[in-house]
Amino acid sequence: MTDQDERMDFPFDRTSPLHPCPHYARLREQAALADIRMPSGDPGRLVTRYEDVRAVLSDARFSRAATLEDGAPRYGPAPQKFKTLLNMDDPEHSRVRRLVSREFTVRRVAGLRPRIQQATDRLLDEMAAQGNEADLVKALAFPLPVAMICELLGVPYEDREQFGEWSDSFMAITARPVEQILAAQIALYQYLSGLIAAKRENPGADLLSALTQISDADDGRLSEEELTFLGVSLLLAGHETTANQIGNSVLALLTHPDQLEILRKEPELVPGAVEELLRLFPPGDELLLRIALEDVEVGGIPVKAGEALLPSPGSANRDDRHFEQAETFDVRRQQVDHLTFGQGAHYCLGSGLARAELQIVIETLIRRFPTLRLNAELADIPRQTGRLVHGVSRLPVAW
Repeated sequence: MTDQDERMDFPFDRTSPLHPCPHYARLREQAALADIRMPSGDPGRLVTRYEDVRAVLSDARFSRAATLEDGAPRYGPAPQKFKTLLNMDDPEHSRVRRLVSREFTVRRVAGLRPRIQQATDRLLDEMAAQGNEADLVKALAFPLPVAMICELLGVPYEDREQFGEWSDSFMAITARPVEQILAAQIALYQYLSGLIAAKRENPGADLLSALTQISDADDGRLSEEELTFLGVSLLLAGHETTANQIGNSVLALLTHPDQLEILRKEPELVPGAVEELLRLFPPGDELLLRIALEDVEVGGIPVKAGEALLPSPGSANRDDRHFEQAETFDVRRQQVDHLTFGQGAHYCLGSGLARAELQIVIETLIRRFPTLRLNAELADIPRQTGRLVHGVSRLPVAW
């Protein structure tokens, strides 16, 4: 272990809105693990190489539940002790995920595709009606995922500004005061608790109603706390990650005109291009912290029980050991085994919905706006900082 004073402060500063800090590439070459000081002040080990990140995400000896224990290392200053799917290990994790998967099905997501297309068309109609320039984050990247997760869960769309403000604070690490983060946690929990109570009285055809009915059944029911935090997690993840990924993806295409032109001529490549955009320009460079449950090795380096590991898919996805010309953005790339959605038991439950939204947005946007261009210098595009999930906060475009 490295002395605390010798650790690198984390997270690293980006050099541009699209590209991660060069430290990642250097660290991948030096060793499997890097000693860091997290925003909480606690020590951690950053995992940067593809095979090592994949191994940590797939190995039950690296625990999410252990991060909830008193005295455990934590990433941010504000404690996040939620009994949510993301913070469970087996067998509790498998029990809850199995119940959710019964309702959050491929068929349910496929049934949303026409609604995603309709919402995308409507938002782009409104954008076009405003003239020949817009902020794409405000016009499309944020409102579309919000509308879709509201429809999927059965959350009132008119509440979007309120839960959006809570979400901003909930997802903060250092961007908001600790007291504001904790207040948002309580507010979102109370909001979902009230919504669940209403759906218990008047269930609909939405996912939250279905999960409430499962919770109330006799076979493998969810506790009220599990159900409520499940609703919080689905609401947050369902719009925060996709909204940021849409912004990142469009910015990447507009700053790589050769790749954008390929998609204009060959729109059938869009699904593969989405995977490449997810690989290189994800809405965050790290996944959630893990705690080693026993002494183990990662990439040949000893890790002691109780140590915190922070797996970085943002670094792993750029590892030349696994991806040929890993730093090159290529919409024709066939290799799609990126780690942006995670790996193993905690693989992103909403990956199918995110892919559907991204595919429809990109195909529709480049078809309807053939002259779309960036309306600012890349260096001037603002990017959020101090949050679990991040992306560009404003994306000026013109056509």
